[in-house]
Amino acid sequence: MFGIFSSDRRRFAPSHANAICYSGYREGQSPPSGVFPSYEQVREDLLLLVRHWRYLRVYDCTQHAETVLKVIRDEALPLQVMLGMGLGAEVSNPNCPWGGVYDDAVLAANRRANDEELARMAALSRLYRKEVMAVSIGNEASVDWNDHMVPVERLIEFAKQLGRKARHPVTFCENYVPWTDKLRPLAAHLDVLGVHTYPVWEYKGIEEALAYTQENYYAVKGRYPDKPVVITEAGWTTRSNGRGIDPGNASEDLQRLYYEQLMSWTKAEGILTFVFEAFDEPWKGSPDPDEPEKHWGLFRLDRRPKRVMAERFGKRG
Repeated sequence: MFGIFSSDRRRFAPSHANAICYSGYREGQSPPSGVFPSYEQVREDLLLLVRHWRYLRVYDCTQHAETVLKVIRDEALPLQVMLGMGLGAEVSNPNCPWGGVYDDAVLAANRRANDEELARMAALSRLYRKEVMAVSIGNEASVDWNDHMVPVERLIEFAKQLGRKARHPVTFCENYVPWTDKLRPLAAHLDVLGVHTYPVWEYKGIEEALAYTQENYYAVKGRYPDKPVVITEAGWTTRSNGRGIDPGNASEDLQRLYYEQLMSWTKAEGILTFVFEAFDEPWKGSPDPDEPEKHWGLFRLDRRPKRVMAERFGKRG
C-alpha cells in the first residue's frame, strides 16, 4: 500500500496492484451538467470493479468522488482512491485547438473555484483517511494543448498546501512531455510523479505501442531517479471517427493487445499503473458517437465487458 499513515510520506513508494481510472457517469450525466451517478449506480460499478482492481483514480472532489468514498466505506470494499482536483483555467492558452481563451472575470472565478476544490480535497482526505491512497493537485493542466492551463507557480502552491493539510502522498497527473522540463520546479514539492502515456494518440500502431510507452515512462524516471514515478493514465480507444486517431487503429482487439502488453511489463517492473479507463463516457468530446474520447472504457456504457475483459467477467454482450 501507499504508506498512508506515515508522517514522512516521502519515504514511501507505491506498490504494484491492479489500478484503474473511474468515472461513473452514465447517459445524461456529466461533470459539466452537475448530474452525478447515484449511490446505487456507484455501488453497482464498484462491486464489479472490486473483482479485479484495488486502486481507483477519480478526477475531482465533487459529489461523485464523495459517493465513491462513501460506498467503499459502507460496503467495506478493499479499494482505495487517488483523489484528484478538477481544475479550471487560471490563464488563457491560445495553443489549445478547441478553445482555451477566457476573459479576466472567468479566470478570476476559476482561481477561486480551484481554491475551493483544494479545500474540499483536504476535507475529504481527512474524512476518508483509510479510503484515500493519494491526492493529486490536478490533471493535464500544464501540457501545451490543454484548455485549463494553470501556471506552474500555482501548482506548486497547491502542492505545498496539500503537503500541510493532507496526510497522504501528493502527486500531479500529467502527460510525459512537461515532466521532462517544464515541471521540474514542481517535482521537488511532490511525493510521487504521475505520468500519462498514449501511443495511439501519437500515431503509433500496436507493434510499437509498448516500446513507446516504455520510452515515455523512462524519459521521466530518468529525470527524477529519486522520485517514485507511476503511470496515472495509459489506455487504448476502441472506436474513432478519424479525429486524431485513424479508425483502423481503434478496436477492441487492439485495446486487448495493448492492455495485456502493458500489464505484463508494469507487473514485471513493479510500476503502479492506472489503466484508462473503466467505462465508456458518452458525455465526452464532440456529439459524434464515434468520437474517440467516448470509447476508452474496458466496459461499455451498459457495463458489458469489452473483449479485453471478456474472459475475466464473462462473455461480451
